[in-house]
Amino acid sequence: MNNQTVKIFSWFLLAPAILPLLYVDGLLYPYVTPKTLLFRGFGIIAVALFTYLALSGYQFYWGRLRQKMSWIPGALLLVAYITSALSVDFYHSFWSTFDRGDGLLTLSVATLFFYLVLLFADQKFFLKLLKIVAWVGTLVAFHALLQWVEMNAGVDLPFIAESRGRLGGTLGNAAFLASYLGMTALATLAVAREYTGGWQRFVYGATVLQMVIIFLTATRGTILALMVLGVAVLVYSAFKKGERRGRILAQSGLFTLLVFASLFFVFRTELAKLPFEPISRIASISVDEGTASSRLFVWRGVFDEALKQPFIGYGAEHIDILFNRVYDPGAISEQWFDRAHNVFLDYFVQYGIGGLLLYLGTIFLLAIVGWRMWVAGNSQGVYFVAMSGVYAIQNFFVFDTAMTFWTLLVFTAGMLAVSSTEKISSIRLFPHMPLVGGLFAAGLLLLLVPVSFMPLRANLFLADGYRSHIVDVPKAVEAMEKGFSMGTYADLEYGYQAYVMYTERQSRQLSGNERVQAYRYTLEVLTKNFKRYPYDARTATYLSHAIDLTPPEVSRNNELLLQSLDQATALSPKRTQPWFLRANIFIREGDIAKGAEKNSAYKEAILILKEYIKLVPNDSEARYVIASLSFAMGDRGEASRFAGEGALLYKGNIATARRAVHYYISIEDWANALRFLKDVVEEEPEDYESVYDLAKLYFLTNDREKSLKIFERIKKEKPELLETDPEFLRAIKSV
Repeated sequence: MNNQTVKIFSWFLLAPAILPLLYVDGLLYPYVTPKTLLFRGFGIIAVALFTYLALSGYQFYWGRLRQKMSWIPGALLLVAYITSALSVDFYHSFWSTFDRGDGLLTLSVATLFFYLVLLFADQKFFLKLLKIVAWVGTLVAFHALLQWVEMNAGVDLPFIAESRGRLGGTLGNAAFLASYLGMTALATLAVAREYTGGWQRFVYGATVLQMVIIFLTATRGTILALMVLGVAVLVYSAFKKGERRGRILAQSGLFTLLVFASLFFVFRTELAKLPFEPISRIASISVDEGTASSRLFVWRGVFDEALKQPFIGYGAEHIDILFNRVYDPGAISEQWFDRAHNVFLDYFVQYGIGGLLLYLGTIFLLAIVGWRMWVAGNSQGVYFVAMSGVYAIQNFFVFDTAMTFWTLLVFTAGMLAVSSTEKISSIRLFPHMPLVGGLFAAGLLLLLVPVSFMPLRANLFLADGYRSHIVDVPKAVEAMEKGFSMGTYADLEYGYQAYVMYTERQSRQLSGNERVQAYRYTLEVLTKNFKRYPYDARTATYLSHAIDLTPPEVSRNNELLLQSLDQATALSPKRTQPWFLRANIFIREGDIAKGAEKNSAYKEAILILKEYIKLVPNDSEARYVIASLSFAMGDRGEASRFAGEGALLYKGNIATARRAVHYYISIEDWANALRFLKDVVEEEPEDYESVYDLAKLYFLTNDREKSLKIFERIKKEKPELLETDPEFLRAIKSV
């Protein structure tokens, strides 16, 4: 029985290696959720089997724990728990968010895998681990290649995940895919020597395939890491003692690389315009480029905030608190961040300077063990030295995943194990008690219910609610109520998804009892989360917006609206939405009032927006709202002044463009309205109402040819819109 259990135990230690291949349609976050839930589940099963084996008398390599270097991951986990216990909300720190699934639980599972592999692994196990990671990495890369073909050839291949945006493969995100393959490519090289002949050539080809996919993802962090690695290899080869021919080839390679780099910088502007994203993204790198400037803003702001608690940090999964404090719509386009896109900064924010140093120690541990293996004559070691470097460099620009962190830890544990001279312990640390071990193992397996099974059901209910939230509101509400009532860590995600469903679709497309039912459910979930997570600016903002869109059949809860607005503004002072929603209270009053009361209400709204402009002086959108309100009050001079300032500050934001279109149409400035509406349609080409309005503006600005072209498109794709403006229909037909 024990031999069979040992085999099962060994396979569960290896099981996470296959998770990058997994994605499951029908779930919310189909690329992340299955991996996270199974990773945590595999960890529980592995610990349960380990407990049973240990209490049954199986002899592990207990002496390996005497290696002080092996204590680093455990110390990191301990610091993570201590800092999180002292932070805002340990519950959230432990479970993490539903869409990412990191947090203390995942960190605990990854660390447990490190120690289980350390106590169990031998040379045979380590080789098997290497081969599985190499083959899985190859299959992931091959799937991504087919996905790239599908994207560029316009074909629909069976069993190939649909890519949204850049090439993401089975990991669903270009950066995740590149980071993972950056490690597996080196593992594939490390295992190549275990094969001969045609199989060895195939393995080298698989390495090339993984490198090509990294390039096609256009993930600059990983590409930079591999470039640094390549230069380091060439420099080492160019000056090392040994074969003269090898030195000459390396020196020639360095010279060629220098020439290409020089040409690249000379023609960088032209290359940035190429319709090939891997080249254009690399060529467009600069501190002023949108993504880079956003990252730099986040790094500066979050780092400055983190310095206020440099030793105890803010606990796991609370980076968003700092981001919300420093958020400035004029400096960054992204609305919400729960990572700084720099893993080292993430660790410093969450776990303080101690956590950061231990994380650096964990990376360095892989490098030092690989170096020792290399010096001892095992050439595989050099690939793990390189892997630690690639992992460190790419994580300076992205955020880590459970798959890459697990890979780092188990390779480190495996090398510590095979390089150790410790023998299997002759001492049984526990009495020979298989029955007790079985009971303990069964108890541990019960953890699968709250850790994996219940979150999976909550995900399925949420996905079911999402699918039916327009076509069958009662069914959607029933499904989401069931999922929310399970009490899992999905509660925040339920609130976020209910908000998106209601504000973006249900409030516009539904009416009557269905809209009321959808609103009441959204209000209920967001209110519960608002009370449960008072530090979450996102929930407070979403609750405010949902109340602002209260259906006419329901009385608006103004007290809760003001409470949520106060909280949202306190947590994220420069965020636009809470200020606009507060102004909306008075704008709504003005819309239904007359005479002096109307103007008085509009003036209150303008005062609020002017206060916001003082806080965010480079905001364009608020100025257009003030311009529209001033024009409605008859103050054309004030309206023109604020609109002029708004036009000068405009940076292509679609929300601002819509405000500008509304203002310019109200004053019948068709040319400026056309200018901004073109930006709206370019960003949202399926917004047929805006497309139809664009046709009207082309007509009014005497560009009849473009107006007719758009008219024919609407006639073909959305003919029912034509009847919404009979006057324009008659005019365009007369052309």
